[in-house]
This record gives sequence, C-alpha cells and structure tokens, in this order.
Amino acid sequence: MKIDDVFNGEGTSRLVLISGPCVIENYEITLKIAGFLKQVAGKLDIPFIFKASYDKANRTSIKSFRGPGISKGLEILNRIKRELKVPILSDVHNISEIYDAKRVLDVIQIPAFLCRQTDLIVAVAETGKYVNIKKGQFLAPWDVVNAAEKAASTGNKKIIITERGAMFGYNNLVTDFRGIKIIQDAGYPVIFDATHSIQLPGGQGACSGGQREFVPIMAKAAVASGADGIFMEVHPDPDNALCDGPNSLELEKVSELLSQLKKIKEVVCPK
Repeated sequence: MKIDDVFNGEGTSRLVLISGPCVIENYEITLKIAGFLKQVAGKLDIPFIFKASYDKANRTSIKSFRGPGISKGLEILNRIKRELKVPILSDVHNISEIYDAKRVLDVIQIPAFLCRQTDLIVAVAETGKYVNIKKGQFLAPWDVVNAAEKAASTGNKKIIITERGAMFGYNNLVTDFRGIKIIQDAGYPVIFDATHSIQLPGGQGACSGGQREFVPIMAKAAVASGADGIFMEVHPDPDNALCDGPNSLELEKVSELLSQLKKIKEVVCPK
C-alpha cells in the first residue's frame, strides 16, 4: 500500500486504519500484532499503517514502561516493515530523533502534548514524510489548524490530523464530533483516535486508566461523522499490556469492528 494512493490532500473515500500496540514491548509480540492487523485489513481491503512507539516519553510516572528506545525500537520497526511490507508510523519527541526516525518511518507522528512545538513540527515536516499531528487535549478543533499550517509552511502538504478528544474536568476526555468536519474544511484529512479518546489520563494515579468497552461506539460515531480513518491501539492481552492497556482494544475484537466500520464508511462516502 502506497500512502500517496490513499491520502491526496483532500481526504479519502476509503476507510484508513492506523493501528498497533501503544509501545514496542518486544519483537515477537509486535510482529504478531502487525501480522494479524495486516491480514485482517487485507481481507477487508482497508489501507493499513502499522503504529508502535519506540519510546513513550510522556508517561504519567517515572516508573512507567517507556519502550526499548530509539535504536532498538527502530531496528524492530524496520524489521517488521521489511518482513511484512507495511508502512510504519511512530512518534518523535525531540528534533534529535528525526534523522534516524525518517530512515524507517513512512509517517512521523507529533504527539498530542507536543502539537504546539513549532520547531519540532517544522523539522518533521522538512523531512518530506507524511506528518500525523495529534490534536492536543487542550486544543479546540480550529486551533490545531495552526499546527498544521506550521508543517505546511515548509512546503510539505502531506499532513494528517488525528482527533483524540478534549479534556473534560479531571481525568476524563470528551469528543466533539463537529471537530472532524471543522478540520476537514480547513483542508486536512482527519483520523479519529478511538482508543485514546476513551482514555482516563492519570486516572489510576501513577498511570492512565481507560474504558475500552466504549471504543466501538466512538469509532462508529466518528466514521459516521465523516472521519477519513480510525486510529486504534490494540493488544492480544490488554490487561497485561505494558502501556495503555485499559484503553487498548482486544485483538480478537478488531475484525468484527473493522467490518462494521467499513460498511458505515461506504454509506457515508459511497463510491
């Protein structure tokens, strides 16, 4: 799958899937998840981009698992990319990471907490790679357009925005589905993060909580609202995942949900 064949700057009539574990735990489990997702997406003819973080620098606690780090993590992602022939997305937290990351990643993600960091956004966009900007929980939909324009100022038009809800009181998020159209009207395709939108940030004190039972509801609502694709973190055993388990969808539930989402997308955006 060539990403240019899916995103053309004006969204897409096809449902796009960005999915994988929150963080790389090890090569074996990461490969297992990637292989499963590729098989399901291929069967449903859904464009698929594999996502996994090599380092989660914004964890709640200093004791939280962050991942294998950039060197080992990119080695694992590159191996999966070559073996499964899937495009890869991961996030960067510092400008110093970009040189190594761009050699492996097809899509470079700006984390939600860093979506106003001008120098980071510009440096990522200057790679010429696709840039996925996650809308910060503290931004209104129209505010994230400013972040997109920072990337576009480099001449890079390969910009995707991911909606993931907004802060609603303490340890809770709420999604305003009007934001999907607002961002699209500004000229950017919108991916909806169905798993982080039901996260309870810091909800367990030293780590975040989540309500994964609401992932299907939020995903269906987003696609019905016109989202260009879905972002989902998944895991074969979320209760024992090393990162974001409470808001990760069980791998066994992915196929049925994607089938339903594709049907909704076909109704909303008939070919």
